Amino acid sequence: MLLPAGLSLTDEEQWVRRMLDRLAAKEQRRRPSDDDLLERAADLATRYLDDKATPTSVRWVENQRHRWGSCTPDHGTIRLSTRLQGMPAWVVDYVIMHELVHLLVPSHGPAFWELVERYPRAERARGFLEGFSMGASGSAEEC
Repeated sequence: MLLPAGLSLTDEEQWVRRMLDRLAAKEQRRRPSDDDLLERAADLATRYLDDKATPTSVRWVENQRHRWGSCTPDHGTIRLSTRLQGMPAWVVDYVIMHELVHLLVPSHGPAFWELVERYPRAERARGFLEGFSMGASGSAEEC
């Protein structure tokens, strides 16, 4: 970190502390904890699904190499691939929304997509994920 010459030691310490706090906050937004994910899922369910989808847990997993997310409706659990970490929040929210809808509708039929489309950035997020997948591996992946 470069600092202007002539800063007092106190000012320098304050500036460094402020920048480290900013970096930590940015990293937290880019890589939310499992508790943060559960909170985001609850917010999405309230805003777009009339509080009808209630997951028991939402967590990061490292063993999903061909999917962005998955869920087990019987247990109410949602798992997100760690490959999503660092992607824009609205993309992660789309994958959470997709999995929340699976808690209500297990298949990918018209009723499922109608609920997913309540998320305002659904189409944009799908395009982002498809483009990312194509760039990384040459083929699109599923949620």
